[in-house]
Amino acid sequence: MTVTVSRDKETGVAVVTLDRAAKHNAITLDMARRLSDVWREFRYADEVRAIVVTGAGGRAFCTGIDRSAEVPQPSSPYTIDDPLLTIGPKANDLWKPVVAAVEGMACGGAFYLLGEAEFLVAGEDASFFDPHTTYGMVSAFETIHMAQRMPYGEIARMALMGSAERLSARRAYDTGLVSELTPPGGALAAAVRAAAVIASHPTEAVQGTVRALWSAREAARAQALAHAPHLVALGNLPPDRQAELFGRRVDGHRLR
Repeated sequence: MTVTVSRDKETGVAVVTLDRAAKHNAITLDMARRLSDVWREFRYADEVRAIVVTGAGGRAFCTGIDRSAEVPQPSSPYTIDDPLLTIGPKANDLWKPVVAAVEGMACGGAFYLLGEAEFLVAGEDASFFDPHTTYGMVSAFETIHMAQRMPYGEIARMALMGSAERLSARRAYDTGLVSELTPPGGALAAAVRAAAVIASHPTEAVQGTVRALWSAREAARAQALAHAPHLVALGNLPPDRQAELFGRRVDGHRLR
């Protein structure tokens, strides 16, 4: 299993783990389908009242879609086939609170998940970056998700700098992306503690609060996401050119 789920009946907290540590928890097509199924199953699991999502291994929360995944695209510039669109809880109509626990790298497609969490807890050595532009890809869905929780200048810089720069956990905390910093390796335990507190409250009130919070920004987010497929279709380089740029990548980046 590359997505594992554990449930604590006593606290009402479930932990969803991207369990592909050897590949930095990069998401395969099967993992994307499994994540969607998990969120939808939770809608009927009354014993689950709060959820933590995390990545295995400590080196990465998630590095987006696995580059070996083959996703055929329609010829129309007005639509794209993106398997990550439904990997988040809100995309699956789940309004139970989700806390993200981040250790190591979180980049690219990881923002589909982080963007649909209520808040983030991160280890002090976590880092965030978006390599799309470096490899000739438009960062559309990712920036739209993160623009809902980061200052404009911060998300713009992260997206435009590509792989040349990473946002440190401290900077992410200072700008509001991360709500709590922990010593390295401590993010999951801290996230579970917070989720347990939330799960101890009446679930109807909690879910209503989550829904109210999302309604405050839902219209702008939906309008922005409607433009994303066209921007990706028009701005992405062909796959062979992307692969060429990816093959020439060099190590080294600035941590800000």
